[in-house]
Amino acid sequence: MKKKLNVAVVFGGKSGEHEVSLMSATSVIRAMDKEKYNIIPLGITKKGNWMLYNGPIEKIESGEWEGISNKLLKENPEDHIFSVVPTGGEKLEISQECIPKNLGEQIDVVFPVLHGPYGEDGTIQGLLEMANIPYVGAGVLASALGMDKVYTKKIFEMAGLPLGRYMVVMRKKWRESPEAYAVLIEENFQYPIFVKPANLGSSVGISKAHDRQELIRGIEEAAKYDRKILIEEFINSREMECAVLGNDAPIASVVGEIIPSHEFYDYEAKYFDDGKSKLVIPADLPEDKAAEIRAMAIKAYKAIDCTGLARVDFFLEKDTMKVYINEINTMPGFTKYSMYPLLWAATGIPYDELIDRLIQLAIERFEDKR
Repeated sequence: MKKKLNVAVVFGGKSGEHEVSLMSATSVIRAMDKEKYNIIPLGITKKGNWMLYNGPIEKIESGEWEGISNKLLKENPEDHIFSVVPTGGEKLEISQECIPKNLGEQIDVVFPVLHGPYGEDGTIQGLLEMANIPYVGAGVLASALGMDKVYTKKIFEMAGLPLGRYMVVMRKKWRESPEAYAVLIEENFQYPIFVKPANLGSSVGISKAHDRQELIRGIEEAAKYDRKILIEEFINSREMECAVLGNDAPIASVVGEIIPSHEFYDYEAKYFDDGKSKLVIPADLPEDKAAEIRAMAIKAYKAIDCTGLARVDFFLEKDTMKVYINEINTMPGFTKYSMYPLLWAATGIPYDELIDRLIQLAIERFEDKR
């Protein structure tokens, strides 16, 4: 009988996408084949503490997992030791970290279901590289590039991929002279204008400004999450997404379209609108246009040297049908509303098989690198 793989599913994290990670991880754990995998849930609190979780799966999504883990730790302190990795987390009553003894020796693969900074940006990937543990998803370089929207755009420009116009505003400079910057932005863009933190996903901190007051408010909101703020032109477009899977020979899924319930596909529309936003899979597109988007998705994936998985987002201009690349997500959402697994299901790879492939790709990448 084939030995089960020990897969650590890491969730939570210190980013603004903590709650999204809890939803994604819950879906992933439920879908994993228990006949193939021993699942080791490892949660990271918002304060940076790592905690082994042994409770009900549904308590992860609700956020109750943390209290359960704290209770177990207090009841069995001998089962835990200090981690050798400082996270800057607030000290718990018994220990700063809650990593069981010799846990690293028990793990075959890590599935870091983490979104945003300190999870999707190369930081935990670097930790796992140092620990010599295979992990699902992109490596350090691709994760870091994919997280930073500004540098992603620079790479895409070098690869010859079409982009909308954009501008970068640094938080410190902005706060020195907000009115002057607002004038400069208005000289280069027409309203409406999109404002985004450079290093965050799930539409956290993103706004659409229709006048100067909304622009200033939007930049201040984005500045809560990042020192680097991205200003983007509005493109009258349809929103398209394409999933990519693989290492050196990646494949692209069918193309999907998002029809948001709000003015744009913001955080609320993505996760809390009870299905009012429409996901059209496959998108209603001419075959040549769908093929163009799939080819561009793979080109973008290779441009940042991505491995494992990614979702690539596009704008399709309504008048001209011109395709613009928006961004790449190296650890896209895995919730019940998430486009990535839905795109692959429509392409012929169901959720459980998708997870199998991702774990196998992680092992292949590890062996290849070793």
